[in-house]
Amino acid sequence: MSILPSRRRPIWIWLLWLVIFYSLWAWLVFAHERWNDVQEHWGIALAMALGSYAAGSTPMGGGTVGFPILVLLFKQSAELGRDFSFAVQSIGMTSAAILILARRQPLAWAMMKGAAVGILFSVPVGVVWIAPLIPSLWIKIVFAVVWAGFGLLHLWRIGEIASHEGMTEFDEKWDRNVGLAVGLFSGLSIVSVTGVGVDMVLYTVLVLLCRADLKIAIPSSVIVMAFGSIVGICAKTFTSGVQPGVYENWLAAAPVVALGAPLGVFAVELIGRKPTLLLVAVLCVGQFIWTCWNERTALGFIGLMAALASVCVMLFGFEKLRIWGGRIVGEQRRRNAGKKSASPSVVKAG
Repeated sequence: MSILPSRRRPIWIWLLWLVIFYSLWAWLVFAHERWNDVQEHWGIALAMALGSYAAGSTPMGGGTVGFPILVLLFKQSAELGRDFSFAVQSIGMTSAAILILARRQPLAWAMMKGAAVGILFSVPVGVVWIAPLIPSLWIKIVFAVVWAGFGLLHLWRIGEIASHEGMTEFDEKWDRNVGLAVGLFSGLSIVSVTGVGVDMVLYTVLVLLCRADLKIAIPSSVIVMAFGSIVGICAKTFTSGVQPGVYENWLAAAPVVALGAPLGVFAVELIGRKPTLLLVAVLCVGQFIWTCWNERTALGFIGLMAALASVCVMLFGFEKLRIWGGRIVGEQRRRNAGKKSASPSVVKAG
């Protein structure tokens, strides 16, 4: 299911990626006289310093910070926030993913493969046929609700989540099928609408259903979201095209996230994953309150109550998933213990 760290860590692969990326970025900016665009959008670059750290150290993409900053603070459209999330994560989370792979960190490979297949089909379908049907207000609320639920889950269960060690070994086919379901569901309902989300869903399944260690769950979710972002930005570019303003914001933020997300991978080992997750959880809840306040007129009383009810439904779903995970993990451990007790000497003695 997962690979173990190796003593040989070819970090030079990640360093080569950085050289290639920054060379290309410098060519795009200076050879095409776009330095003014970079200067004009310095605010998003500053915001993505935090966003990129979150992207590399938590199961939430850089768009978790970029989306609310662009939409709530800079008053840009939700569609631009979504497309920017795809674009900036395709650099930041890809950079973090290359570093994770180069360092040979343990990963839930079977589930990741299933999720990648699901994303490959669901995200383009969602981008072309589902996302255009979603009103801008709904995009904001979907984003706010999903991340509020995720934040509250960690404020409530962080002690238990952070205590997991290793990962319960299930059948590899079962893992792939679960990953496929995660990729299909999140790609159609969350990723194609908000630009982020499959990382959070995969991570939630790993920690609640499989009782996975954060050292396995978070890197696995980062790599899957990097792949999802690349698929998403390609789908947007080759179909309807990205929103005006995405490229300019990307030029400003890309050099920050290319280094910031990988630094998150390193820094979290010093700071610890629990404090980082708690900080991001508070931000997730805060952006929900901010969104509801900003959109209170458009939502009305019924809309606000529906948003709160949706968060409660998410928490209920998380709790049911946790309970189900406890049952199947317990059953699997009992089966594993039974196999170990049936040693060859005992069999012969019978």
